[in-house]
Amino acid sequence: MDPAEMDRLIEQHMQAEETGDLDAAVAVYTDDVEHDVVGAPGGPLYGPAAARERYTELLDNVRSGDMVLRHRYHAERACIVEHEVSATVTGRFAGIPGNGREVRFRMLHVFEFTDGRISRENVWMDAATVMAQLAEPVAI
Repeated sequence: MDPAEMDRLIEQHMQAEETGDLDAAVAVYTDDVEHDVVGAPGGPLYGPAAARERYTELLDNVRSGDMVLRHRYHAERACIVEHEVSATVTGRFAGIPGNGREVRFRMLHVFEFTDGRISRENVWMDAATVMAQLAEPVAI
């Protein structure tokens, strides 16, 4: 798979996720996709339906803001993408109430591809930084 096609699929996926179109977000996945958010309860999930459930929970608690691309690396069947992210935690994150606070953190995605689709999405995020920001007292 060439880098341009990888980038197209990733952008299609990320845009759908950002707008809350979860059906479109998982439409780029293979039927046996592995969706692994490192540290998430339940570990890796398999299949688009399970990934969609994870996205539903995420969107119930977090609203994405800016995702600034920092680096992108291509391999034969994979693409690694690093972003700086801002988001608003409207619900809970790692058990901590967000109270509508904005957080900023780094996120790394490792995407793998099979037969022109995303067959694995591995997400690494700086959860400790998010938790620290949510634990800070709010200035009045």
